[in-house]
Amino acid sequence: MEPYIERARRRPGGIVDLSIGSPVDATPDIIREALSEATDAHAYPATIGTPALRQAIIDWFQRRRGVTGLTEANVLPTIGSKELVALLPFMLGLGEGDVVVHPLAAYPTYAIGAALAGATAFGSDEPAAWPERTRLIWLNSPGNPDGRVLSIDELRAARARALQLGATIVSDECYAELGWDEPWNTEQIPSILDARVIEGNRSNTLAVYSLSKQSNMAGYRAAFVAGCATLIGRITTVRKHAGLMLPAPLQAAMVVALGDDVHVAEQKELYRARRDILLPAVEAAGFRIDQSRAGLYIWATEGRDAWDSIDRLASLGIVAGPGHFYGDAYPEHVRFSLTATDERIAAAAERLTA
Repeated sequence: MEPYIERARRRPGGIVDLSIGSPVDATPDIIREALSEATDAHAYPATIGTPALRQAIIDWFQRRRGVTGLTEANVLPTIGSKELVALLPFMLGLGEGDVVVHPLAAYPTYAIGAALAGATAFGSDEPAAWPERTRLIWLNSPGNPDGRVLSIDELRAARARALQLGATIVSDECYAELGWDEPWNTEQIPSILDARVIEGNRSNTLAVYSLSKQSNMAGYRAAFVAGCATLIGRITTVRKHAGLMLPAPLQAAMVVALGDDVHVAEQKELYRARRDILLPAVEAAGFRIDQSRAGLYIWATEGRDAWDSIDRLASLGIVAGPGHFYGDAYPEHVRFSLTATDERIAAAAERLTA
């Protein structure tokens, strides 16, 4: 990517980097204040999280995700979601001969986590195609990079196949507050822990969430996992012995972030406004938009190799992510991120439509 980035930097008016999904807006004051007020952290923090944090996670799942019936045994804070994704196959005892399924268009860490455990990664969106040796299944809804949203029926079908295989199924739901297109502009994006999916049985089922996107807390490394109490217990034991505990001040900040819906709605509107500017400009530049119904990305193709599109964009001073970075299935797609300032998004739109 470096040659394309360097060429984009030379464009008059500067580079517009839409390749990285890292928030650019400020962390809300109420969260920063909660962090600063909790800096007397003289004792070791609990791996399982404070009672206040565990209750905040439970309350948030019920209020924002429509998930009821969780207890403290069903939730666990993590140091961001990436370390959990990378380490979960190891923490579940997977190894050689085991298969980790992930989406066709996928965040690379799913496959990296399989490799770290000595397991085999397998990209597939079709439950019927998942191999008999499958022991862990990753779903990602809304998806990164493609913004795909899985319906209740799709989640049910995936979970039914997981139970048939005796596999653990985990849904990475970190973009769930960012729904754009019908019906997700007015309805909650469903969680795998929704009662209509699990039908009263959370066995071998987990949901992962991060505050990086909805609360601009990427630098805080604030995330959590919820679901099957047996799996949460096993993961907790491993994490205790590995010293994987969230710092106490960050736990306090998470409690405040999870309890306040106002800043989440405000941040969503910022991204909505940026999307409303960028998406039609990408289409006007000759790209077809695929999926992209939710989340922080526009998944698009010109119908040619992604590197050719990246080359064209670099000549405009724009950097995006080639589909090659997200698996082998979409070599003609590129990913545009909404995580740029209003000024840079406007600059990108102007260049794309000139």
